[in-house]
Amino acid sequence: MAPGYFRKLIALVITAASLAALGSPVGAADPYEINVILPLTGRLAFVAQTDQQALKALETYTNKTGGIRGRQLSFVFADDQSDPKVALQLAQGLIAKNVPLIMGPSSPDACAAIAPLIEQNGPFLYCLANAGHPTPGSYNFLTLFPYEPQFVVTLRYFRERGLKKLAYVVASDAGGQDAEKALLYAAGLPENKSIQIVAHEYFTPGDLSAAAQMERIKTAKPDVLVIWATGTAAGTLFRSAQDLNIDLPTATSPGNLNAGFFKQYGPKLPTNLLFASVPYYAGEASMNPATKAAVETLTNALAPLNAKPDMIEISAWDPGLIMVDALRKLGPDASAAKLKAYVSNLQGFTGVNGPYDFKAEPQRGLGSKNIVMVKYEQKDGSFTAVSKAGGDPLPGK
Repeated sequence: MAPGYFRKLIALVITAASLAALGSPVGAADPYEINVILPLTGRLAFVAQTDQQALKALETYTNKTGGIRGRQLSFVFADDQSDPKVALQLAQGLIAKNVPLIMGPSSPDACAAIAPLIEQNGPFLYCLANAGHPTPGSYNFLTLFPYEPQFVVTLRYFRERGLKKLAYVVASDAGGQDAEKALLYAAGLPENKSIQIVAHEYFTPGDLSAAAQMERIKTAKPDVLVIWATGTAAGTLFRSAQDLNIDLPTATSPGNLNAGFFKQYGPKLPTNLLFASVPYYAGEASMNPATKAAVETLTNALAPLNAKPDMIEISAWDPGLIMVDALRKLGPDASAAKLKAYVSNLQGFTGVNGPYDFKAEPQRGLGSKNIVMVKYEQKDGSFTAVSKAGGDPLPGK
């Protein structure tokens, strides 16, 4: 054979050997996996599927902007079927594999079931439901702000507008129980001594009617109402209230701030429906430049999916982005302990929910300063801010 042939052959062998030594591109062959437990089927599927959409958008955004130190990010989803027992089993399996991080579930009951397993020794759990009271300094972190500041801001709004005869109905699940405790805490503050609770009712998610509860509420003659449930359960409560011609100023869970809820239950909602919400729903006037930039990033990431930001998208996006930030700073080999230490001391990070401060607000990073009261406008599906951040009143609102 000709010498030139051998030279080409040797060059090809050297090139192949060099590529083998380098390995294939790390991002393609060796992704960094974050395990996510979500109720992708069952009664909470509408929440989980939105969470999943947000995280998939974050996956794409992260990989377009460098991944995790050059490694592609991959969210790995497991379905807990809206059953806390299944969520617990899935978490036990992941703990046995010594994963450093679990995101989800979306259910307060499921998060509460998993919490005792991870509080002391990890892995880092970022629950995508905001009901609960994680132990400060533990490995248990929750999305959004606690219920207590939500109700402090909400009752302040009621009180300052002369709405002082309050009735409430809450779901009988863990989220509803936490909401009731937080509402009673806020109602018991000295500043709210003028507010009188005239009726309190309970509703089991899955019931087809709440006529009896709403009849008792109507008899009590409140001037303001709290309906604390999400999704189908909330829709049943609003339908039962409408059937009895109850149309009062009503606050409900921000978990209902998604397009699917309004599309399905819009005609059943009261004229004056209020949410203790995040600045995104209050419009640009309620956001600082960093928050506006965070909203723009999420909006652009969702656009290819024909989706827009909503409360559920935000409640998954911000925690996911915080963990991406941590992994980029610490590296993909970061342990659960390093992740916890990093997030526990995180200040100055700004997401769609606004500025985070995990030192001031342990395990969540958010508090009353991130809350704005907004009103849902039925005529066009928009929202109007009726308070400043933290609940400070707006003139005429």
